[in-house]
Amino acid sequence: MLRLIKPGDWLVLLGGMTATVWLFATLWQGNAADKAVIRSGGKVVAEFSLAENRIFTAQGPLGTSRIEIHNHRARVAADPSPRQYCVKQGWLAKAGEAALCLPNQISLELTGAKKLYDSLSY
Repeated sequence: MLRLIKPGDWLVLLGGMTATVWLFATLWQGNAADKAVIRSGGKVVAEFSLAENRIFTAQGPLGTSRIEIHNHRARVAADPSPRQYCVKQGWLAKAGEAALCLPNQISLELTGAKKLYDSLSY
């Protein structure tokens, strides 16, 4: 069986594998985030680089939400909302990811050099 495969066939196979690896590395990888944007009541209250580790508290109608930035990731660590959905969201690392604390009107969004979506429709 191997004697039927010619040198040109091996080159085509190698080129296809190389193209597959390159496409996987460039297209399937999520966009890295570089900034965390924190909003309260729909207004931006803070923007931080993900390169610096820090803890920020944002005030909402229900109380204080604590947002942590650590190792180029961000999360809502504590929130007074009853169901804790934004806390359960966990660590965010890619551009376009967001955690919304709707009862407390606090949101955390990660942004990067390239937007994940051009527009969203509901």
